[in-house]
Amino acid sequence: MSMTMLPRSASPADRSLLALMASVFAVFFVTGAALPALPLHIHDGLGFGPFMVGLATGAQFVASLLSRLWSGSISDRHGPKRAVSAGLVMAAFAGLFYLFSLLAVRTPALSIAILLAGRALLGGAESFIMTGAQSWCLTFAGPDNAGKMISWIGAAMFVALAIGSPLGSFLYEDWGFASIGLATFAGAMITLALVMPIPAVKPVLQGDKALARVLKAVWLPGIGMAFAGLAYGVMTAFAVPLFVQRDWEPAWLPFTAFAVALMVARVFFGALPDRLGGARAAMIFVVIQSAGIGLIWIARVAWLGFAGAAIAGFGYALVYPGFGMEAVLRAPAASSGLAMGVYTAFFDLSLGVLSPTLGLVAQATGLGGIFLITALLGLCSVPIAARLLSTTEHQPERKPS
Repeated sequence: MSMTMLPRSASPADRSLLALMASVFAVFFVTGAALPALPLHIHDGLGFGPFMVGLATGAQFVASLLSRLWSGSISDRHGPKRAVSAGLVMAAFAGLFYLFSLLAVRTPALSIAILLAGRALLGGAESFIMTGAQSWCLTFAGPDNAGKMISWIGAAMFVALAIGSPLGSFLYEDWGFASIGLATFAGAMITLALVMPIPAVKPVLQGDKALARVLKAVWLPGIGMAFAGLAYGVMTAFAVPLFVQRDWEPAWLPFTAFAVALMVARVFFGALPDRLGGARAAMIFVVIQSAGIGLIWIARVAWLGFAGAAIAGFGYALVYPGFGMEAVLRAPAASSGLAMGVYTAFFDLSLGVLSPTLGLVAQATGLGGIFLITALLGLCSVPIAARLLSTTEHQPERKPS
């Protein structure tokens, strides 16, 4: 990490960047820890069926989507430190709600209601922490390193999910769901202690039409990410069922290959969007991503399917930071937090609307067919990136705010 991103002697700004990435790591670590434990607790412990499991799982992501603009506005108006701190406090309360829900296990309806409130709090926490941390890191690192910062924050997220999930299984099996609540609370509070010493960034006053200006600047890269982001949705939701259907073992390997390749790409090539330009990097890597998804569709042997998953992850790695860099550089300098909130909302909408639609399509075409559709939809972002690239030279140079 010190070789690719930070100078050899860590400055206060470097330490601040690491602490901010730790905050992103913390919220997704506890999210990952809850993923394997939550369905078992709701089904075995509370006696509810798949619908309630899906509702509890989705509550976090719905709350995250609904709070994107709010978190971006807080970050820009009051400074990213307030947004990150508020998110960590919300995550701590989410852990407490997990624990409170256990006090009502004899009344399952009440227990699940408290648990849903905790999930919603964790979704809001993710939005505030992610948006605030991105804005804060961009301020410390400067606009010339925007793509690299977005890449590394995303890498922290995926590492946290990858580590948190098996640890959550271990905690739940040995100590029950209470351990998940305690881990969520403790992780948030420890990270808050790391974040508090970081110097706050003085917010820049914005006009009343900040949201309108940000939407005008961000909508095009946002749509590009909405098309490309389906690759993440199809890999998380449909890769395992497809590999099970084709008798390819181990069925958990495709998403692991996707995630590992993504992290490798961000570690070794995370600075490419800053060197090539965000639009050019997005254009190149979305083609790689779609090739990988298409390879899964056409594969007839397991190793080719696993290779396709890895190629898709490698390509996806720099699509999000590429389009994200374009969103930040086109938005007003004082509205980087709001810009990242709006930009990420397009990705959330893609997963929330288009991914379920693919599930319906799968009933008619089969699971394999939706991988072909996803690959083709991903390529729809290529002309969008080309349009962004053609207008880049007309954009005014952004100065650090």
